[in-house]
Amino acid sequence: MNARQPVDRMPSGPDRSWPFVLVFVAILVVLGWSYLAAMVVDMVPAMDMSEAGPGMAFFNEFNLFKGLPSEARAALAALCLPAGSTFGMPSPDMSAADLSKIFAMWVMMALAMMLPSAVPMLRAYHAHVLPGPAGGTGRLMPSIMVSIGYLMVWVGYAVVATFAQWVLSSLGTLTDMMAPASVAFSISVLFAAGLYQFTPAKRACLNRCWYPRWFFGDARPTAWSGLKEGVVQGWSCLGCCWAVMTVMFAVGLMNVIWIALLGGVMALEKSIPSRVLPAAIGVVLLSWSGLLVATLLSGG
Repeated sequence: MNARQPVDRMPSGPDRSWPFVLVFVAILVVLGWSYLAAMVVDMVPAMDMSEAGPGMAFFNEFNLFKGLPSEARAALAALCLPAGSTFGMPSPDMSAADLSKIFAMWVMMALAMMLPSAVPMLRAYHAHVLPGPAGGTGRLMPSIMVSIGYLMVWVGYAVVATFAQWVLSSLGTLTDMMAPASVAFSISVLFAAGLYQFTPAKRACLNRCWYPRWFFGDARPTAWSGLKEGVVQGWSCLGCCWAVMTVMFAVGLMNVIWIALLGGVMALEKSIPSRVLPAAIGVVLLSWSGLLVATLLSGG
């Protein structure tokens, strides 16, 4: 099947259907962030938020841990932190209900972090591939289905991440606050993610994100062909971004500061055709892991 390259022209006339695609995407993104925010809001009153990862100590300004020394925070956390007692947080038992909470969290992270980065791809599909007058509504459903196919790939990633989190928690590698239990684990994750930035697989997938190639160019695109196209583009995005996404294991899975930061980094990397930015991200991750190694060896 021949691939069709997008052309550098926009359809003439007003496009009444693209705003509906944006609204659909925005609703899902808001849903993801709302869920994650609700988890944090429910955690803040009685938890030492510094245990959730770097930067999260800021939220202690809004709870009873404000200004307390680390020993006092640890003692209060032991009294006030029944694991799994807050919205969305799993307990150490890792029951089926806990695994469902973890899965839901990863899906919401995909909505919050990955779906915004797909907007340029969705716009290219909507504008350059779909036939018919720009003002028609026949473009709407195929474009919606592209976004759903894209998300299906990241839901698959959520399944794998849920299993990985269950294994790591069972081994004691992650704390009850879903943060790394050792510096060595953070070093390993950061080093692997940084190294992946320089691999041929990363370059190939990133090139597909910069310049999407449409494989299911039906004469009249349908919802089904849109879904297939979304899965293809989702695989490219997964190959490009899975390692940076996995950095969440090194900084704390409920670290909303890093969720926003890494989501922004991936969106920029996928939107700006530049070989410098991916290499710079790799250098930062490798340097960060090296700094942690030096700190560990120095006993700091």
